[in-house]
Amino acid sequence: MLREARRKDSRDKRARVLHTLDDLLTRCEPVTFTAVAKAAGVSTWLVYAPGVREHIETARTQQARTAARGGESLPPGSAMSTRTDLEVLRTDNQRLRGQVSELKEALQRQLGRQLDQLQATDLTDRIGELTAQNQELHSQLTQLQHEKQELERRLAETNDDLVAARASLRRMIRIENS
Repeated sequence: MLREARRKDSRDKRARVLHTLDDLLTRCEPVTFTAVAKAAGVSTWLVYAPGVREHIETARTQQARTAARGGESLPPGSAMSTRTDLEVLRTDNQRLRGQVSELKEALQRQLGRQLDQLQATDLTDRIGELTAQNQELHSQLTQLQHEKQELERRLAETNDDLVAARASLRRMIRIENS
């Protein structure tokens, strides 16, 4: 029962942090770990915890990109120079698209020649090998996903126990000091 209460409290705090993070981004306020912790009314330990830290780092990166884009200014120029630049870009774009098409066709021809050189039995054997490897990798992936989920569950329980132990220790210190 106590464990469930701690889990619910942990989920509530994490949700509060994410909501606060969204609010800071919406208001275009600087996102820092301390600012998020203070605004959400949680400890700084929580904002550095896995599962929360990544969201804050992503928001900080997003803000930095937005600021970089907003800080750029285009050099002043006439409308004619802008049109000329646009026309040059369009011409380059058409040239590059033509090159890409030529390269795709050359690659397709080369791959066709390689496939023609392979025997049908070689292809059948290779398909069998790849299918077996795919099945083995899929089973390994499934096993690792289960292990990861179990480890995440155990980590969350340990974190909950640590938070509860710290709170209990604080209470004991307060009682002992008074």
